[in-house]
Amino acid sequence: MNSLVVSGSVLLVLLLLVILWRRSKRGKTEPYELQETLFSPAERAFLGVLDLAVGDQARVFAKVRVADVLTPQARLGKGKWQQAFDMISAKRFDYLLCHPTDLSFLCAVELDDSAHRHQKRKVRDSFLKAAFDSAGLPLLQIPASSHYQVEELREQILPLLSAPRRAPDEDLLPGDRRE
Repeated sequence: MNSLVVSGSVLLVLLLLVILWRRSKRGKTEPYELQETLFSPAERAFLGVLDLAVGDQARVFAKVRVADVLTPQARLGKGKWQQAFDMISAKRFDYLLCHPTDLSFLCAVELDDSAHRHQKRKVRDSFLKAAFDSAGLPLLQIPASSHYQVEELREQILPLLSAPRRAPDEDLLPGDRRE
C-alpha cells in the first residue's frame, strides 16, 4: 500500500510539473517588437532626392552593413583580421550606390544629422572615412537638411559614379567575394 501511495504522489507531482511548465511556455514571448519604419523622416526624404539625383546611373541600397562592403585584408593574420572585422561588423552606413548592371560598389553615402556632432560619432565617422579610403571606395558625407536640391546633389555624386573603377583582384573569380 505504501508503494501505491508513493507512486500516486510521484505521478501527481509530475502531472503538476507538466501543467506548470506548459503554462509558463504559453505566456512566454520573445522580447522583440516591430519598428514603425525603416527610415527616419529625414532619411526617407533624402532617399527620394538621392534616387532622383542618381537616376539610372546607380541603384541605391539603404542601411548597409559595413562588413558587407569592406573586409579586412587576409594578410593580417587570424587575430588581427578578427580584431579589424569586429571594428566594422556592427556598423552601418546610410546608403550604398551600386552600378546598375553588375551591382558593383560605386560610392557610400552618410547623411550627417545632429548626432554626427557628438565626439563619439566623430570618432566613428573618422574611422569609417579612413577605412573606405584605404579600400578605395568613396564615402560621401552629406549634411542633413530640411530640403535638398537634386541638381546640387547630382553634381556631388556624378563624378564619383563615373570615376574609373578599381580593377578586380586577379585571385578572385567573377562573382566571388573575399571572406
